Amino acid sequence: MTDFVPTPALPAPDIVRCAYMEIVVTDLARSRAFYVDVLGLHVTEEDDEAIYLRSLEEFIHHNLVLRKGPVAAVAAFAYRVRSPEEVDAAEAYYRELGCRTERRAGGFTKGIGDSVRVEDPLGFPYEFFYEVEHVERLTQRYDLYSAGELVRLDHFNQVTPDVPRGRAYLEDLGFRVSEDIQDADGVSYAVWMHRKQTVHDTALTGGDGPRMHHVAFATHEKHNIIQICDKMGALRISDRIERGPGRHGVSNAFYLYILDPDDHRIEIYTQDYYTGDPDNPTVTWDVHDNQRRDWWGNAVVPSWYTEASLVLDLDGKPQPVTAREDRSEMAVTVGADGFSYTRDAGTEKGFKLGAQL
Repeated sequence: MTDFVPTPALPAPDIVRCAYMEIVVTDLARSRAFYVDVLGLHVTEEDDEAIYLRSLEEFIHHNLVLRKGPVAAVAAFAYRVRSPEEVDAAEAYYRELGCRTERRAGGFTKGIGDSVRVEDPLGFPYEFFYEVEHVERLTQRYDLYSAGELVRLDHFNQVTPDVPRGRAYLEDLGFRVSEDIQDADGVSYAVWMHRKQTVHDTALTGGDGPRMHHVAFATHEKHNIIQICDKMGALRISDRIERGPGRHGVSNAFYLYILDPDDHRIEIYTQDYYTGDPDNPTVTWDVHDNQRRDWWGNAVVPSWYTEASLVLDLDGKPQPVTAREDRSEMAVTVGADGFSYTRDAGTEKGFKLGAQL
């Protein structure tokens, strides 16, 4: 039975959006070449130990930190909150949950002020902050705009062995559900959850965890994504394209999944939809519908279900990974050859509009 996280009596912090991720990379120069020279992220600041990157439309110091270290992993999933007081609220909220917390008035990274990091109930390193250093927003720097320009950090995706437990915890934290994947028995395989008015700021994918499945950056148009594919082909690194390009059923977004030099997974993402109305309906997909993950019905490579990045505790050590006990989405939908699909007999439509959550 799922061991649900208790709801604290204290109010949850008011989260605005996902804001940055800090990842550990084993070769800083190789990672810089990938994220800057190939993907075109903009360097805000760098030294021998870390590189601070941002997307075209960002005005805070960074959306991605590459930090040199011995083991490739994720050090922080960072969210901006609505006011300085909400950092206090986050610290109190997680302490009441019994989670380990660490507060730094000067921030954990350059460009970020007073922050709290926590080891959350699912084992992920979350950070909450308000104070930031503003930098130039490059929206009208068309002299810098590349054909495959990444314009925004869009979302995180987390792998956890207990999706219902994670869903309940994040709903208590103030996230709303836009879409999910279930079977006829009500087993949840994945859930998409948001604070900003898009499909998600983070998603939970069922599997061995805690691990980071991917971090996603948005482009303006799908032709930007095609350009990234063309560029990677021209550079003879098309083997780092793991999946896509394609169109998701869930979220409706056009997507591409690629792997960085340490096998951290990056999604390039565009054209999802607005979710800001209070009665925005939740879309539930049948796990047997092969259009949920790819609208065109293309097979999902098995590595997409099985591979993910380790996450760190507050001491910088990898969190132990727990196996998922329920049957996995891959086991339900991927056949012996690794690529075939199943569909329940009589299924006419892969989704239904659920009640407002």
